[in-house]
Amino acid sequence: MALMRKEEAGGSGAESGPVYILAIETSCDETSVAIVRDGTEILANVVSSQVETHRLYGGVVPEVASRQHVEMITLIIEEAFAKAGVRPGQLSAVAVTYGPGLIGALLVGVVAAKTLACALELPLIGVHHIAGHIYANELVHRVEYPCMSLVVSGGHTELVYVESEGVFRIIGQTRDDAAGEAYDKVARALKLPYPGGPHIDRLAHAAEEAVPLPRAWLEPGSYDFSFSGLKSAVLAALNTAAMKGQPLAPEAVAKGFQDSVVEVLVEKALRAVQEYGAKQLLLAGGVAANKGLRAALEARCAQAGVPLLAPPLSLCTDNAAMIAAAAFLKFRRGQFSPMDLKAEPLLSLEAWSVS
Repeated sequence: MALMRKEEAGGSGAESGPVYILAIETSCDETSVAIVRDGTEILANVVSSQVETHRLYGGVVPEVASRQHVEMITLIIEEAFAKAGVRPGQLSAVAVTYGPGLIGALLVGVVAAKTLACALELPLIGVHHIAGHIYANELVHRVEYPCMSLVVSGGHTELVYVESEGVFRIIGQTRDDAAGEAYDKVARALKLPYPGGPHIDRLAHAAEEAVPLPRAWLEPGSYDFSFSGLKSAVLAALNTAAMKGQPLAPEAVAKGFQDSVVEVLVEKALRAVQEYGAKQLLLAGGVAANKGLRAALEARCAQAGVPLLAPPLSLCTDNAAMIAAAAFLKFRRGQFSPMDLKAEPLLSLEAWSVS
């Protein structure tokens, strides 16, 4: 069944019939292909995860990720066409994540997208991965501008001011570890399986008490984040307790860590919404699936009277439907990529903004 926003998925304005965009996402360890109609109606969103493979190594191994993308990409494209019930000749454009991400992984998707676009004589749209995460919200909600987006993932923790559709300005970002990175490192210290985020979230939810840990507020008025000090504080607390022969309960450590991360994320996001006059707060990124973060944001936004948009859990982690949603912004403006598009592992979100 097609997933679509509650409001009707309006036409593109670029051509008379429906717009079908096939999108490819291979920036890290998920191979995903989606076909989306008119920017909001998901006809197919196929995701092949490599989590089980990388769990053996305790983290993503870039070379292994690239190899698995190569093995899976053709099969996933075929499956997306079959699930969508769409023929190649019906497509309007091909979209692909071309950054940021792992260079080898990105290349697999970019080459596949260029090959498909060339063979079908279709326009190519290169998409910024974080723009995709932000516009995952557009698949199920009506986004109003200006809005503020809190992006929280394994590689990114940012506050992004979206002044108008597709125009991004980063007002705060992590100075060291991203929140998702910190979760994985603390999980490793607690000897939890990879990926660590869901396990810490589960333990924190079950805990009755929390180990007191610091909050990294940084300078007054700063919207930046820092989680390396918190990670070090967790390790120090674990080591001190072990030396005393009084090991800490993993649940209490998980709750103390998550409470610290969530409080800083929530308070800075709410302050940014108020200072910039944003109409909505958009939650985006893989860590947006974290129950503790979602619950805290829902409570604070309700208290402050701020509308909160968050994608369903299936659209929080990497997927190609979100890439198609972001690509639709460029499609409607006729802003296409050249056929010599290259993977850019350090691609700027602000530079990708629509013009």
